[in-house]
Amino acid sequence: MPGINESHDPQLRSWVDAASQPGADFPIQNLPFGVFRRALTPEPPRVGVAIGDQILDLRLCHRAGFFDGDLAAAGEACTEASLNRLMALGAAARSQLRRRISELLREDKRRSYQKVVEPCLAPVAEAVMELPAAVGDYTDFYASIFHATNVGSMFRPDEPLLPNYKYVPIGYHGRSSSIVKSGTPVKRPSGRVRTDAGPRADGGGSGAVALDERLALVEARTRLGAEAQSEHVHDRHRDRNGEEGDHASSIGRSTP
Repeated sequence: MPGINESHDPQLRSWVDAASQPGADFPIQNLPFGVFRRALTPEPPRVGVAIGDQILDLRLCHRAGFFDGDLAAAGEACTEASLNRLMALGAAARSQLRRRISELLREDKRRSYQKVVEPCLAPVAEAVMELPAAVGDYTDFYASIFHATNVGSMFRPDEPLLPNYKYVPIGYHGRSSSIVKSGTPVKRPSGRVRTDAGPRADGGGSGAVALDERLALVEARTRLGAEAQSEHVHDRHRDRNGEEGDHASSIGRSTP
């Protein structure tokens, strides 16, 4: 996996004013990828990077020729409506792309790039964020011993944490169709419920809804039957037959 490159240098500053303000969420050292579209326009979703109070439209950057040469494949991937293709290119390609984006936005490159890059910026206030990836499927793991203990206490008060938890990964299949972007209204689950007076035959809404924050490990185009080795989990891996799989990962957050 490529190490941290110079785009993380804490001394860097951006010509995007809001990115250099104290306490900025998205300074030039923090360049998160996402998918957005401009509100009240017919433009389709596209890949972008947050910088200050703006989003750098990577589709426009690619069309403007900022991602030529070795960056052509990554630039082309940024014209998609999801991050899947970009993630599948591997960590080295993403690191190289990030380095180039940082160069375009750096204060010491203002003379070279500000006038040609500014048309590729979209205000965050005028953008609508979309799901960053097309999710084909997912498996939910008990990654937190505290979460596993809390849930286990609901079913097994005397032994909330089973002995195998610390030695065998515990996961369960999830329903990818229920993954929605932040801000989407969520309907309160309803069904038969049990009260002190007994079960209600007519059903009703649930009395409480639990929210929890999670980390997500994203895999792109993993070959059926291939095993992801821990030492290569951040980039490509080889299966037991020595064949390289197209594995890419990144960390995100979800709040189901």
